[in-house]
Amino acid sequence: MFTGIVEEVGKIKNLTRENSNLHIEVEAAMTPELKIDQSVSHNGVCLTVVSIKENSYTVTAIQETLNKTNLDRLSEGDLVNLERGMKLGDRLDGHIVQGHVDQTATCIAIKDIDGSWQFTFEYDPKLNNITIEKGSITVNGVSLTVVNSEKSSFSVAIIPYTFENTIFKKIEKGTIVNLEFDVIGKYVKRISELA
Repeated sequence: MFTGIVEEVGKIKNLTRENSNLHIEVEAAMTPELKIDQSVSHNGVCLTVVSIKENSYTVTAIQETLNKTNLDRLSEGDLVNLERGMKLGDRLDGHIVQGHVDQTATCIAIKDIDGSWQFTFEYDPKLNNITIEKGSITVNGVSLTVVNSEKSSFSVAIIPYTFENTIFKKIEKGTIVNLEFDVIGKYVKRISELA
């Protein structure tokens, strides 16, 4: 489980295909603190550490993960948002994030708001995911509050700290991002469908 509070931005060092799997080597300052089998969120995708070198580690994404996320669009040198699993007893500064991406979205607008930014994302409503204004959403692993909520799009406000310390500074119109919708909202929606 994660909180959506990005610990650091890592750099893709190497990408290796093995059958339908993608091995992703990430250069990150947190590497010396990692262990084999540990979960790390990469742009909101929970992946397991399978090997560790001095200043980089490797995780593996299976085809199912590649089909539902933006990880298959990574290139060597790209930056990724990283967060280790939450420690029991820590503060929950973001919201409950599972690291299970529901779908991707496309950035359709970026508006400069005098020192902060409003990013608008559009997603396929056929997958029945929803947002609500002032609800939580995870975009590329970043816990955010929904500003405007529509049937197939939403906006989030990004403060300078988040812009500078995540890969939001690299997102532009047309960028595809990973979305994890609020887990509590997903359960409420599912229960109401069954009622």
